[in-house]
Amino acid sequence: MDDALKNMINNLEKSTGKPLDFFAQLILEKNFVKHGEAVNFLKTEHGLGHGYANMIVHLAKENSSLHINDEELLATQYKGKEHWLPLYNQLVEFIQSFGNDVEFSPKKAYVSLRRAKQFGLLMPATKTRYEIGLNLKVEGQGALQVMKKGSMCSHKIDLNSSEDFNETVKEWLKQAYDLAQ
Repeated sequence: MDDALKNMINNLEKSTGKPLDFFAQLILEKNFVKHGEAVNFLKTEHGLGHGYANMIVHLAKENSSLHINDEELLATQYKGKEHWLPLYNQLVEFIQSFGNDVEFSPKKAYVSLRRAKQFGLLMPATKTRYEIGLNLKVEGQGALQVMKKGSMCSHKIDLNSSEDFNETVKEWLKQAYDLAQ
């Protein structure tokens, strides 16, 4: 999350006395079909300015589980795929060694890896396949597959076991991190 967004979220609570989660939950409970309807609701019913209302609606839609903590999201991701948790922990430990500017942001189906921008994702795709998504500027090679344009990541790596997390995969992870400055 960039500094401007963090400041806006902090200022929202200072000016309204209510946290982002409160407003996001309102939006999710109302189940608006259109973005503009949700923005107008926050503006008219809660007196928010357009910037705050728009931000809240975007964040609520982007992460409809703002009220769920990271541990709950991870538990949901790995339900029935618990055998991938040791690999996830190994990946996290390795990625944290890059520096203290790595942000791990769990979502419903994956964990986003961010620095100044997203550089990858970690996902227990199936019971037999673990997926690492990366944003790189290289050709596909070996296990490194090029994704379709418009995908969240430019490349992906499918791991079928913990043994597939090798030095080549580590190099690709580091390259993606370095590019996300």
